[in-house]
Amino acid sequence: MGSFDVGLDDERAQLDAFVEEYRSALEATLHQLTEEQARRRLVPSATTLLGLLKHVTWMQRVWFEECVGGTPRRELGLATTPDESFRLSDDDTVASVTAAHRAACATARTTVAELPLDAVVTGHRAGPRTLRWVYLQVLRELAHHCGHADILREQVTGAG
Repeated sequence: MGSFDVGLDDERAQLDAFVEEYRSALEATLHQLTEEQARRRLVPSATTLLGLLKHVTWMQRVWFEECVGGTPRRELGLATTPDESFRLSDDDTVASVTAAHRAACATARTTVAELPLDAVVTGHRAGPRTLRWVYLQVLRELAHHCGHADILREQVTGAG
């Protein structure tokens, strides 16, 4: 079932469907790649396919666990800046980063499950936000990075 199969009058279901679609799409860019391919740097920045998944894992934890859940990122053991969140350690593998992403997504789903879109969350550094705003920000980030990942995968595999 695609994201457009959700009833048009159910905004929350539609937002959830889009978030899930982009989460899956980003993970799919790593399917059938070697560890070397997933780590390959093809641009001057630290952006790699594996680094993108690690970054969106961090990003979702920041928005859902820090902003919505109210736990500061240092208590969550998260990188302090977006740039740091792309950096891969020697222990990072496709399997370990994918598992961390799936765990972050599960936590995010639980964190927002009982909250309405109009709920005001106060864990953001710049002040209160609505949950709807958080969803839109996460969607923006996921869509942005899915585009990067599509291009990097095409470069890594040589297939269009």
